[in-house]
Amino acid sequence: EVQLVESGGGLVQPGGSLRLSCAASGFTFSNHWMMWVRQVPGKGFEWVGAVDYEGTPSYADWVEGRFTISRDNAKNTLYLLLKSAKLEDTAMYYCAQNAVVSRDHPPPIRGQGTQVTVSS
Repeated sequence: EVQLVESGGGLVQPGGSLRLSCAASGFTFSNHWMMWVRQVPGKGFEWVGAVDYEGTPSYADWVEGRFTISRDNAKNTLYLLLKSAKLEDTAMYYCAQNAVVSRDHPPPIRGQGTQVTVSS
């Protein structure tokens, strides 16, 4: 059974940093591109970025260098380092096997999500 379990969410102040983790199991992690998406209530799903098999990342334009996606294939774990947090980064963050994502079409294989709240 494929499982993706996110952790590390919480409350962060504007300008602060937070690292999210995603533990994967039930499939050969190193054989899959992986990605992070987020969902803001009322705004649908939004692609954050992805990482290829070896860890080369790509990001949505709006990230503007504030996020870093990485992976550890030995630990079957995906990471998202969120820096210079903004209020608009408040969302539920999901890790997922790479797939086409749109506002109303979430990735089919994703975790349960971890909430990030940016507030002073």
